Amino acid sequence: MNQENNSNIFIYTVLGLIIIVILGLVSIRTWSKPTPAGAAALAQCLTDTGVKFYGASWCSHCAEQKAMFGGAVSKLPYVECADGSGQTAECTKAGIEGYPTWVNAKGEKLTGAHSFQELADFSGCVLAK
Repeated sequence: MNQENNSNIFIYTVLGLIIIVILGLVSIRTWSKPTPAGAAALAQCLTDTGVKFYGASWCSHCAEQKAMFGGAVSKLPYVECADGSGQTAECTKAGIEGYPTWVNAKGEKLTGAHSFQELADFSGCVLAK
């Protein structure tokens, strides 16, 4: 009986630690990232001017580009191209061949991760000073 109690205590301790780690990871992932100066205005302008940001969930350069916008990432005109079995029809129709790809209202493409200034120049947006 004593050995059985020790086994139960060990199992519950391990389960408790696993739950604590999972909750910690979830809270870190949902923690709001700081928003760099001008990021929110640029993200909104990109959306307003018809720019699209095509990417894939597994793309490290896309993640870098999103991270640059911090808390303003939700304002980006992002289109997810990975659907688990290949590329989505929307991205194929848009002629997307790599990630990230930015497409402006004129249909011009800019591939790779870019600075705020490069995105502003590409889109016709003005960076807030």
